[in-house]
Amino acid sequence: MHLSLDGFVAGPNGEMDWINVDEEIFDHVGKRISEGNTALYGRVTYQMMEDYWPTAGDKPAASKHDMEHSKWYNQIHKIVLSKSMKDADLPDATIISDNLPARINEIKQSRDGGGKEILLFGSPTATHSLIQLDLIDGYWLFVNPIILGRGIPLFEGIKDKTKLNLVTTRPFTSGVTELNYTVERQ
Repeated sequence: MHLSLDGFVAGPNGEMDWINVDEEIFDHVGKRISEGNTALYGRVTYQMMEDYWPTAGDKPAASKHDMEHSKWYNQIHKIVLSKSMKDADLPDATIISDNLPARINEIKQSRDGGGKEILLFGSPTATHSLIQLDLIDGYWLFVNPIILGRGIPLFEGIKDKTKLNLVTTRPFTSGVTELNYTVERQ
């Protein structure tokens, strides 16, 4: 998840033109996501991804990142959190529309013996729901060197304190800083 220094994942109208990504970040993210086997999206983010990534690597002017990420996207198991979509609408994805805690825990248990990550991409509304249900095991954040002042916050509706353990941190030459935390479970 990319966020501003003041904790927003998008501007007030959902704009993300302030997010700083470059080849260094793309390469780093590419290595990490290749270790996962499941991508989780909210409906809006999934539809945005579907509009671009399935054929992005096939375009004549496709960058190295576009080719690699398109290949990964087409191979990864996708899960979409949506109350309005149906499985028949998405032959290449699983839809979760109800009983979120049970369904997410079932997926956690079934993914190659539990050894692979489920990566949640963007999707602030889905993230808020998963946080409120205590279903997030870690936060992989890219803090961008910008203060937005207002927008869509990463953390919303938090009721309980959550202790985090810092796993790694990495500064990038662009000024973005990666923070990787796991949630401390009692």
